[in-house]
Amino acid sequence: MALTKQQKTSVVDEISRLLSGSKMTVVAHYRGTSVKSMQGLRAQGRGSNSVVRVAKNRLVKLAMSNLDKYSSADVEALQGQLLYAFCDSDETAAAKLLAGFAKVEPQITFVGAYDSDGNFIPPEQVQALAQLPSKEQLQSITASTLAAPLSGLLNVAAGNLQAVINVLNARTESKVS
Repeated sequence: MALTKQQKTSVVDEISRLLSGSKMTVVAHYRGTSVKSMQGLRAQGRGSNSVVRVAKNRLVKLAMSNLDKYSSADVEALQGQLLYAFCDSDETAAAKLLAGFAKVEPQITFVGAYDSDGNFIPPEQVQALAQLPSKEQLQSITASTLAAPLSGLLNVAAGNLQAVINVLNARTESKVS
């Protein structure tokens, strides 16, 4: 079904808004994916603060040309049936979402991604980004790494205090006996 001019303008405006707020926009082929699976992907996207849209490439290119940071972006890879995953809160969330979905639906393949500056990222690098730990995981790893020396110091200090207490207890027991 053909879109009216007003509908096309609305799609271009929405894509422009999503692109301008997105930290990473991931592009993937979806040919052969059922409507029910795509609805599931959209629902998963809402859970990870990602927005998944299927749009005509011509309209996406038009939206990109309307934004300064995307106006000179490489759009050669935008061919065929593509879906676009936008995320405004985490750079890797959209890539993780699609990589996880591709485990169940192997016909989903990365075409690439666009970072917040409009630079194109090849599919191999997008796949590598999808394998990175999440921000929360990295924060917990960093916190435990920073806390390790402190906990080691406390354990050593506690061990020395325990040794002093053991010596004092032994002396008091020897005097009592």
